[in-house]
Amino acid sequence: MNKFDKDLCSVQEARDLARAGERAAQEFATFSQEQVDAILKSMKEAAEKFSVCLAKAAVEETGFGTVADKAYKNHAAGTLLYEEIKDEKTVGIIAEDTTKGTLDVAEPVGLVLGIIPSTNPTSTVIFKAMVALKSRNAIVFAPHPAAAECTKKAAGMMSRAAEAAGAPKGIISCVSTPTMASTNELMHADEVSLIIATGGPGMVKAAYSSGKPAIGVGAGNSPAYIERSADVKKAVSQIIASKTFDNGTICASEQSIICEEINEAEVIAELKAQGGYFMSEEETAKVCGLLFKGGGHAMNAKFVGRKPQVIAEAAGFTVPHSTTVLIGRQNGVGAGNPLSFEKLTTVLAFYTVKDWEEACHLSIELLQNGIGHTMSIHTNNRDIVLKFAAKPASRILVNTGGSQGGTGISTGLPISFTLGCGTFGGSSVSENVSPKHLLNIKKVAYGLKDVTTLLAEDTSFSHPELEEPLDACLTAKPVEASQPSEGEMDNSSMKDFSAAELSELAEVVRKVLTQMNA
Repeated sequence: MNKFDKDLCSVQEARDLARAGERAAQEFATFSQEQVDAILKSMKEAAEKFSVCLAKAAVEETGFGTVADKAYKNHAAGTLLYEEIKDEKTVGIIAEDTTKGTLDVAEPVGLVLGIIPSTNPTSTVIFKAMVALKSRNAIVFAPHPAAAECTKKAAGMMSRAAEAAGAPKGIISCVSTPTMASTNELMHADEVSLIIATGGPGMVKAAYSSGKPAIGVGAGNSPAYIERSADVKKAVSQIIASKTFDNGTICASEQSIICEEINEAEVIAELKAQGGYFMSEEETAKVCGLLFKGGGHAMNAKFVGRKPQVIAEAAGFTVPHSTTVLIGRQNGVGAGNPLSFEKLTTVLAFYTVKDWEEACHLSIELLQNGIGHTMSIHTNNRDIVLKFAAKPASRILVNTGGSQGGTGISTGLPISFTLGCGTFGGSSVSENVSPKHLLNIKKVAYGLKDVTTLLAEDTSFSHPELEEPLDACLTAKPVEASQPSEGEMDNSSMKDFSAAELSELAEVVRKVLTQMNA
């Protein structure tokens, strides 16, 4: 019996899927807006129908998160996203400016490669399939090995729904045996036009290094600042609801809480009232030893998306059944303060500062470990919001939870499970990724001016020296400087060039120009 190498088989499969995807993309590019929207509706209905089944499959396979929250994420990526984008024009002429005489014409990019993480596998598949097909593209998925089966189930479900509504065969596909070799093959395949990478820093960097156009999203490390004017009870409830949503697996979730000395006691009391467990120094050290591998900053996958009781038990201490999050006080950022890094689970760092200025500095420090992603602020002071708008985060969320706010579920941001980090975080996009990012927008532009008379008719272009010889231009009397005001340097000792010096300078310029044109 012949045994074939797993990597070789996966590479061959990747090539076959890329070829089939390209053919499907070419056919799909001829579809009308009405056909595209009918296909999208069918996909939305399938995503809603199987949202719970897919959530159960994801939790069973990965152990991350909760079924109810993963089901809601599937609902958001399907139904809520559909309601938001269903009326968007993505075919043909999508905009016209009669004043400027321009038309925007949308064209698909072709075959998209969607790299899927293990933390949010099924919702990310649904989301990427929806935005890809809304913009008339085909998509092939490269799953994370730890979430391969549920990713394949989600991709298969979306594929069947799309094809049942008339989409070309092969419009949505997924590698069945994911390996680094197969993902690398797809990233470099000629048939692939664009990569959307959601995953760890290494995978995102590989996507940008592939030579293909790519949209990659980096890690988050979102601080949540409870400013002195905030409604503390509401702020804490928003933070807890966000951090416990799918057990903290969304990268926009809060990673640390910052409060002020003036409201520290109230914040701590409210956190405890809502199930927050403040760990001792010893307990914090034990938890950090579990969460981070070898004393580094890479999180141990075994504790991603876990309930606080599971983490505490593994660390050797017990917490009440009502505990919602584990909280550890930190004294700084970086070495010696491991909770100052990203933790995609139910653990938060806790800081106290003197005022908003200290909160500003601390937020910037924390964001260096997840720069460009997200931060949140709880305040009733608009001036404070505007001050924090300058922070290096692409989403500054106000009075809402990070998980739901960053993904657009509880804010007016586009609903998305691919959150750009901008050039801050090495990403090509700072927005929530949406169908518009998967389109080529062509410009049709009518002439508004007669190019044969441009210079003559442009009254703002007035240069009489055009008629003068070069010598005259160079020897023109310099514009007299205004008299120095009090306190300015006295330039009276500086003399003008003499006529002889200017003539010599002109000769040098002529020689240089002659040599350049030789």
